Amino acid sequence: MSGMLDFPWAVDGTGRTATTGRDEHVRDLIEQVLLTSPGERVMRPEFGAGLLAQVFAPGGPEAAAASQFLIQASLERELANVIAIESVEVEAQDAALVATIAYVVRATGSHEVQTFRTPPGVSP
Repeated sequence: MSGMLDFPWAVDGTGRTATTGRDEHVRDLIEQVLLTSPGERVMRPEFGAGLLAQVFAPGGPEAAAASQFLIQASLERELANVIAIESVEVEAQDAALVATIAYVVRATGSHEVQTFRTPPGVSP
């Protein structure tokens, strides 16, 4: 399925607004929640998991557990109508956090596992 706006916004090869399929759109939604810091959106100050800020926090198993809790709570609060979370795993690797999220897309029933790394754009 195509026709959902791609994130981040871009122009496609035809000069129109880029679109994406359902699965990639859901991944984009999750990424927005993970990388937005609470308070960053004026009209929705509670939105976001603040994962980028966690990169600079002291590491260790306690920090990973706290990040895992923040991610799961944020995703369940913001995207409960879109996905059902199956599991969230967070680990520190060098100067980055790697979050692996397993979920079910409610509209299709498809099971997905996605890995997100901070800073974004760096391969896990």
